[in-house]
Amino acid sequence: MAPRKNFRNQAKKEVKPAAVVNKNGVKVEASVAASGGGFSGTKIFTWFMVLALLGVWSSVAVVWFDLVDYDNVIAERAKEFRFNFSEVLQGKLSAYDADGDGDFDVEDAKVLLGLKERPVSVLLREAKEESAVKEPDDSRDEATHPYEDENNAIDMKGELVEKAQPQQTLEESKQYKNQPGSPETKETVQLRYNAEAESVPEPEADVEPEVESVPELEAEFVPELKENAEDQPKDKLKEKAKKKKPKLLNKFEKTIKTEIDAAEKLRKKGKVEEAVRAFETLVLQYPQSPRCRYGKALAEDGLAEKMLSNDMLQKAIGTYKEASELPNATPDLIKATLKKRAERQQFLGRMRGALATLEKLVQIFPEDMALKNDLGVAHLLIGDNNSAKRVYEEVLATAPSDGFAKVHYGFILKSENKIAESIPFLRDGLESGDPGTDDGRFYFHLGDALQRMGDDSAYKWYERGHQRGHFASVWQRSLYNVDGLKAQPWWTPKDTGYMDLVKTLERNWRIIRDEAQSVMDKTTGLFVPEEENLREKGEWGQFTLWQQGKKAGESCRSVPKTCGLLERYPEATGCKRGQIKFSVMQPGTHVWPHTGPTNCRLRMHLGLVIPKTGCKIRCTNDTRAWEEGKVLIFDDSFEHEVWQDADSYRLIFIVDVWHPELTQYQRQTLSPI
Repeated sequence: MAPRKNFRNQAKKEVKPAAVVNKNGVKVEASVAASGGGFSGTKIFTWFMVLALLGVWSSVAVVWFDLVDYDNVIAERAKEFRFNFSEVLQGKLSAYDADGDGDFDVEDAKVLLGLKERPVSVLLREAKEESAVKEPDDSRDEATHPYEDENNAIDMKGELVEKAQPQQTLEESKQYKNQPGSPETKETVQLRYNAEAESVPEPEADVEPEVESVPELEAEFVPELKENAEDQPKDKLKEKAKKKKPKLLNKFEKTIKTEIDAAEKLRKKGKVEEAVRAFETLVLQYPQSPRCRYGKALAEDGLAEKMLSNDMLQKAIGTYKEASELPNATPDLIKATLKKRAERQQFLGRMRGALATLEKLVQIFPEDMALKNDLGVAHLLIGDNNSAKRVYEEVLATAPSDGFAKVHYGFILKSENKIAESIPFLRDGLESGDPGTDDGRFYFHLGDALQRMGDDSAYKWYERGHQRGHFASVWQRSLYNVDGLKAQPWWTPKDTGYMDLVKTLERNWRIIRDEAQSVMDKTTGLFVPEEENLREKGEWGQFTLWQQGKKAGESCRSVPKTCGLLERYPEATGCKRGQIKFSVMQPGTHVWPHTGPTNCRLRMHLGLVIPKTGCKIRCTNDTRAWEEGKVLIFDDSFEHEVWQDADSYRLIFIVDVWHPELTQYQRQTLSPI
C-alpha cells in the first residue's frame, strides 16, 4: 500500500496532536481532522514538515541532477515491511537505511533506486545478524558435507585412455560447462577412463548434501551386498555416520569467525558478487588468514559458474593455491583447498596441472589412501595407465580391502587384455560397496570379462547394473544416453523416418561397392585393423569416411561418388555420435558380444559383398543375415555379436544416423563420441 494512501486513511480518524521533532530540532505539532475526507488549512505546512522529517527536504531533488521520486522509493520499500506509514513518521526508519548511516537520506535513495551498490559493511552486518539468529555457534567453521553439484560429482562414464591427450587450453574451453570427456575416436566408449576429481568439503554446517537416490536391488541378485551391510558392526556404522568434520579455522581465525560466517552466508545464499566483495574486504583486513583466502576462492568459483567465465575460474584456481600456501593453514584446509583446485583444473582440461596438485597432496598426506586413489585417476585421465597401475598397487599393498583401488586396478588389467586376472578385482571392488565403486563402467567390464571366459554369471552383473540405474536394460548397456528415446533392437526404414537415405543407399549400392573394392588393396593403407579389442579371432578392417560429424581427413578423395551421395543427408554426415565407414571381415572372424556407447544413434548396414552362407549378426536374441543391396538397421546400444564363417570376405557399408526422436537442438549440442 502506498504511503500517501496510508496517510489519508489515518487522516479520516480524529487523532490527538502529537509533538514531533524534525532533523533541525524544531518541534512541530501536527493535527489532522476528519473534514470531508480532506486536509485542514495546515495541509501545505504539514507536508512541508513531513518532508523535512524524512530528510527528503534537503534532497527532494537531485541525484546527479536527476529528479528522484522519494515517495515511490519509500512506497516500494514499505511493501517489504509490516510498518504503516504513520509508524515510519514516528521514527521507525531503519528499514529504509540502505547505507548504514542511521537515517534515510539521498544516499539511501540511490541504493534503493539501484544507482549505487550497498556497502559491504551493511551486507556483512545483515548476514551476521541473520547468522546469529538462525545458526548455532558450535562447529560452524567445519565442513559437514562434500561440495556436490552437477559439475563436480564424479563422472565415471567413458573409456580408458590409451594415449596421452593434448592439454586443453583455456581458449579451447570457451564455454564454462562440463563435458562428458574429450571427443571419442573409438566405437566402444566404455574402454576409456574419464572422471572428474573427487568432491571437496564445503565450509558450511547448515545445508545437507544432495545424495543421488539409488534404486534398491532385488534380493535375488544382491544377497551378498545386503549381508555385508547387516554383518557390519554397529560401532563401525556409527563411526561412518559421525564422520569427523574438517577443521578449517586456525586459532586466530576463530576470533574473526563471526565476520567469516557473515561473508560465507552471502555465498551460500547465492549472492556471489557480494560474497566476493565481502571476502576481498576480509583478505585486505587479514591478509595472512588462509580461511578468508579460501572463502574468496570459493566465492570466485561460484561467480565463475554464474558468469560462465573460464577467466574467473582461473582466478579462483590461483586463489586456492594462495590459500594453501599461507602459514598457519590447518591441515584440513590445505587438503580441502588443494583438492578443490585439482578438481577445477580438471574441469578446465588442465589434466597435467591437476596431476601436479594431487602429487603435492599425496606428498603432504602420504597416509591418506583416498588421495592416492585420486592420483591414480589423474594418471588415467592423461593416459598414463602404467603410473596409475603402480599407484593402485601401492594402495592395495597398504589397504588390501580398498574397493575403489580394486575396481580401478581390475579396470586397468582388463584394458591390458588380462581378462581372467581382472575379474576378481572388479568383482571384489563392486561387492565392497565402497564410495566410487558403484559405476556402470565397472559392471560393464566385469560382465564383459565373464562373458569372454564363458561364464553365464555375466548377466547377473548386468542385471545388477540395470537395477542400479546404470543400464537401460540387461541388453541395452550404453553409457552416454538421452532419456526417453524409443528403444528397440531392430528398426525398419519406415520406423526411422529416413526413407530417402535408405532408398539412395539401396539404389546406388553397386557404385558404393565398386568404389570400396577399388581401395581395398592393402597397399593403399586405407583399411586399418579394428583396434577396439572386440575380436575373439580373425581379421576385421575398416575405412572411415566420417567421424564425429566431420570428414575423416582426405578419405573422400578415394571414394568421391560414395561421399557425394551422402552429402545431402545431415542425419548421417552430421551425426557427432557416429561414423560412416566401410567394414571388411575375413573368414574365421568372431566379434565378441558388445554394445555401442550411446542410445543417440541408429546403425545402418548396407550389404555390398555378402557370401551366401556363414555370415550373421545377432542383436539381443534375434539373429539375422545381410543381403547385397539391402539395408539392415539396428540400435547398437543393444548387445550384438558377429560371426564370419564363410569361405570369402564380407564387405558392408556402415552409416550411423541420429536417433529420429532427438530434437534439432539436441543434435547440435550433444558432445561428440
